[in-house]
Amino acid sequence: MFCWLVERVNVTLDVKAKRQYFIGVLDIAGFEIFDYNGFEQLCINYTNERLQQFFNHHMFVLEQEEYKKEGIQWEFIDFGMDLQACIDLIEKPMGILSILEEECIVPKATDKTFVEKLYNNHLGKHPQFGKPKPLKGKVEAHFDIHHYAGSVPYTATSWLEKNKDPINTTVAALFSKSKNPMLCHLYMDVAAEEDDKASGGKGGVGKGKKGGSMQTISATHREQLNKLMVNLRQTHPHFVRCIIPNEVKTGGILDSHLVLHQLHCNGVLEGIRICRKGFPNRMIYSEFKQRYTILAPNAIPKGFVDAKKATEYTLKDIVLSEELYRCGITKVFFKAGVLGQLEDMRDAALSKIITILQGQIRGYVMRKEYKKMLDQRMALSILQRNIRKYISIRNWPWWKLYTKVKPLLSVARQEEEMKKLEEEFIKLKESLEKEEKLRKEIEESNAKLNKDKNDMYLTLEAERANTNSAEERLQKLVSQKADLEQQIKDMEEHIREEEEASTELQNKRKKLEHDIDALKKDIDDMRLNLQKAENECKTRDNQIHTLQDEMAQ
Repeated sequence: MFCWLVERVNVTLDVKAKRQYFIGVLDIAGFEIFDYNGFEQLCINYTNERLQQFFNHHMFVLEQEEYKKEGIQWEFIDFGMDLQACIDLIEKPMGILSILEEECIVPKATDKTFVEKLYNNHLGKHPQFGKPKPLKGKVEAHFDIHHYAGSVPYTATSWLEKNKDPINTTVAALFSKSKNPMLCHLYMDVAAEEDDKASGGKGGVGKGKKGGSMQTISATHREQLNKLMVNLRQTHPHFVRCIIPNEVKTGGILDSHLVLHQLHCNGVLEGIRICRKGFPNRMIYSEFKQRYTILAPNAIPKGFVDAKKATEYTLKDIVLSEELYRCGITKVFFKAGVLGQLEDMRDAALSKIITILQGQIRGYVMRKEYKKMLDQRMALSILQRNIRKYISIRNWPWWKLYTKVKPLLSVARQEEEMKKLEEEFIKLKESLEKEEKLRKEIEESNAKLNKDKNDMYLTLEAERANTNSAEERLQKLVSQKADLEQQIKDMEEHIREEEEASTELQNKRKKLEHDIDALKKDIDDMRLNLQKAENECKTRDNQIHTLQDEMAQ
């Protein structure tokens, strides 16, 4: 049902447009230490152990790689290995989960035999495994695991039954044939598995499927967790730690013991401990020069543009210990708290500068006000003089004539100005029409360019995907080429050895042939000697017979 809900949500939120990126949210339960800790707590704590190891590796191993990239002298520390012993105890062969899965398939196995096997394999042999002391008034725990968040006593009651979690295949097969489409879809995998068993039951393949279908909860959890870790390693993760301030769900109350316990359990304190060993704060040289040059304005020569040298001069001038910072190739790194000190020093320098600036501004404002008062005094005397002049000439006939003729002159002037304004208006209107036409053309061109840009982006992404696949294929071909070259090298070595052996055999053969020829010659000589001896024997026999005949007569 849960998988079906996830599938429905994904289908509902899915869009047809191509996408190369995604944002995922992983929400898990925190580390759990209760009075009674069972199989569920082991799975949750095992998951947190793996995620904390990933957090340490991502935050601090990558951090140290940046130190190396920046050319900072640093002794490499693998903080992820701090948790590896506990993870190996749980997941490695002959670990807790492995022994639990083995006991689930052994006949007549019980929780007691499972605990005894744990004692035989790990008690006194593994530093993360222990046997807790019985406590009065609490459920007896069978074994301890020393996690990064603390030692957790586990009670192995009903672990074998929980880990098996068998499903009634008959009922599941019946549900898979239901007329309800949703119920049929939920148990579709069971029906497919039964069909595979039925089709392969006569041969060896069917037996393999039957044996492979028996999977425990721990094996499923470990497999899914491994897939999750592979997925996380391919992303750029950000970590959010949720803290409960109190257990009464009331605002304004902070339970310090509870908060500290959560910070310890979710690895924040461990992260702070590791972080303080390195240089968690860093800043590129140009930003440091722009922000903190105010601390040592006289240490940097005028017109000096090298940000790295300016940073070094500034740090030396403020007499900052070299143990608190390191200068890399492109950035300057600081120990924890050093940037806070620099900010305090900067605030003090800014306060001093602002005080001086305020004094100068106040002086400028008062001087401006004083000048304004002088101008007002002068304007007042000018007004008084003009009023006295007006009083003296207001009854003068020529002045009266001037006041009557002046408006007529202004009307003619206004008509000329109106004509000029109308001409300017016509020109502005024509210019506006041209600008609107040009703006419309630019907007159309911009829309077309945006469309071309999106098409090119999609094409680029497709080409990038093809390039990645081609690079993977090239990597495989290079690997295959290396293997084939190694095989050819081995074959050439083998052929050379065979040729040497063949040459040696030919030499032996020639020697043997020479020996055979010598032996044949010896045999021929011996045959001649034998034939000669036989002839001599025959001659002697004839002589003997002749003598015997003569003696007989």
